[in-house]
Amino acid sequence: MPIGLIALALGGFGIGLTEFVIMGLLPEVAADFQVSEATAGWLISGYALAVVVGALLLTAAVTRFERKPVLAVLMVLFIAGNLVSAVAPDYLLMMIGRIIAALAHGAFFGIGAVVAASMVAPTKKAGAIAIMFTGLTAANVLGVPFGTMLGQAAGWRSTFWAITGIGVLALVGILTLVPNTGSGQDADGSAGGGLRGELRAFRSGQVWLSILVTILGYGGMFGAFTYIAFTLTEVTGFSASTVPWLLILFGVGLFIGNTVGGKAADRNVDRTLLVALAVLVVVLVVFALTAGNQPITIASMVLLGGFGFATVPGLQMRVMKYATTAPTLASGANIGAFNVGNALGAWMGGVTITAGLGYTSPIWAGAGITLLGLGVMVFAAAAAKRHDAGRTGGQAGHDGGAFGSRVGVGAESEQESVELQRT
Repeated sequence: MPIGLIALALGGFGIGLTEFVIMGLLPEVAADFQVSEATAGWLISGYALAVVVGALLLTAAVTRFERKPVLAVLMVLFIAGNLVSAVAPDYLLMMIGRIIAALAHGAFFGIGAVVAASMVAPTKKAGAIAIMFTGLTAANVLGVPFGTMLGQAAGWRSTFWAITGIGVLALVGILTLVPNTGSGQDADGSAGGGLRGELRAFRSGQVWLSILVTILGYGGMFGAFTYIAFTLTEVTGFSASTVPWLLILFGVGLFIGNTVGGKAADRNVDRTLLVALAVLVVVLVVFALTAGNQPITIASMVLLGGFGFATVPGLQMRVMKYATTAPTLASGANIGAFNVGNALGAWMGGVTITAGLGYTSPIWAGAGITLLGLGVMVFAAAAAKRHDAGRTGGQAGHDGGAFGSRVGVGAESEQESVELQRT
């Protein structure tokens, strides 16, 4: 395993901690700023939406620069955002700090995924991406529970001071361990054409379908998870002091799902995503029906994390696959899509709670969103299979007037056309 992957995982750990730890501290933050649960939830949704902006605009702005110094600058931005959050005297400044940190999030993971994939053989790319995302899972297994306990014991601000320190360590790791891998103009060793070449990847219908699956599939899991502290205490009957330990179980599920999902996606991306999304829908429905049962809730927490995060390496790899030689901006866009899903899930959960539907309603909303994602994935996989079959049979493009056929023909086939013209 290239040592640079460890540095990327370390950066992912800090970013993952910033994104997820606030969920366990949401009651304390809401009480401190004297706002409602739904208003406090916007610190999650606002972060997610800012990730989208950073994933698209910042990634587009830096495609021509060397990736290693870009990753370092993004980590400096992340440190600054968490420092602002740690000292925020009111809700508005807290939101500003969250937004500053979030701007670095999307671009870091989008560019980092390309860097991780470039370090290994083609058959191990999804596994390398999974290693980078191990930082996120480790943040949930270790960082979020202990960050929640630290925040409950010494005040939620102490957690953000700790995250700031982790950001400094991650910055040192990036500067010393990540190799120079070039810029977005030479992804996979070939000319990507800079920003214009990166934008060309979005001509692929499969790239857009993959992004939509990311929004819906991940959004469903996140919708259930955003208000999990309220579900565990108000519905299941756990005490607030046990929430950090229950989050550890969720994090264990994330770790296992990320690892297994990455290996499975290296064998067959679409099959892995179809199975994971289908099981995730079942898990969410069972969780919603049995949230009052403590043993079943514990099992549901593990399975929710496992099958929810089993989709992540495959979703990221699928977008990069159909973006072919210009994956940087598409990769960043898909990181943004994860966080559009985060915002969608958190918003839907807040709407259902505000409507008086109870603290299991976000889980039901998550199940519905994930079911939509599964439907889109079924369509995308079928379209890709038809396209592949058409190419094998020498009939690619036979029914290109139909959208279901066109989505199978993306940047890959366009690149092949360019190569034919050159010869």
